[in-house]
Formats: sequence, C-alpha cells, structure tokens
Amino acid sequence: MHKLLAVAVAVLLGACATTNGNAGENAFISKTSPYGVSETMDRLQAAVSKRGAHVFARVDHAAGAQRARLGLAPEQVLIFGNPKLGTPLMQQNALIGLDLPLKVLVWQDGSTARITYTAPAALAARYGLDPAHPVLVKMGKVLDAITNEAIGTAP
Repeated sequence: MHKLLAVAVAVLLGACATTNGNAGENAFISKTSPYGVSETMDRLQAAVSKRGAHVFARVDHAAGAQRARLGLAPEQVLIFGNPKLGTPLMQQNALIGLDLPLKVLVWQDGSTARITYTAPAALAARYGLDPAHPVLVKMGKVLDAITNEAIGTAP
C-alpha cells in the first residue's frame, strides 16, 4: 500500500514538474532598465497610474531585509490591477487570484536594473486558461507598454 501511495505521489509530482517546466521556459519577461531600481519603479508606478489601474502596494524587499538586519540588493514589487480585467479570469478559475492583482518586480542584477513580470501565457498555462483569452492578450499588451515606458523605450 505504501509503495502504491509513493508511486501515486511521484506521478503527481512529475506531472506538476512537467506543467511548471513547460510554462517555466517563457514564464517571465525581463527587460533591462537604464535607470536605477527606485527611478525605474517610480516610472513604472506613473505608467500604471496614467492608465487608470489601481496600485495596491509597492513593496520594498531591500528595506524589509534591512529592518531584519540582512543584506539584499535593491528589489521592489509593484502590485496593481483593474478588477474589470482580472475578475473575468477569476470567474473562470478562482485560483488565478493567487497571481492577481498583477505584480512587476524591479531588481538589481549586479550593476544593472531589471524589470520582470510573469508572462500572461504562463498564467494561462498555470491555470488552464486559453492563452488567446482577450483579457490575457490585453494584459500582455499593457504589461509590455508600461514596462517599456518605465525603461524609456515606449514609442
């Protein structure tokens, strides 16, 4: 009986690893910023606000680490969203609420600031949604536009 349980767990873990592995290849979109982390984040927050999305929080991981007397390179997360976009996805699969509202990470990688977010196609794969879902397509366009604006490559 224990062997059967062990085999079942191994199969389930293997299936999860395969799903995450396939989505993981292109799960994140990263761009290089010519600005520092704080300035990139300020520019990102302005781009989000300009489009009418709600900023829920700006989390400064490095400041938190410093309060705990630990060192961490500059790293901030902006949490933002628009219920008109996210709600239809949560109506299809409530678990996507684990990844919504959207989050964009601005972080220091050596001497370079980077801006990174989860690709909407990866969210689709993770939650069994159609990657061509109009909301996911729109999310992808918005994420691309606001991150380009934050790093100064917006048209």
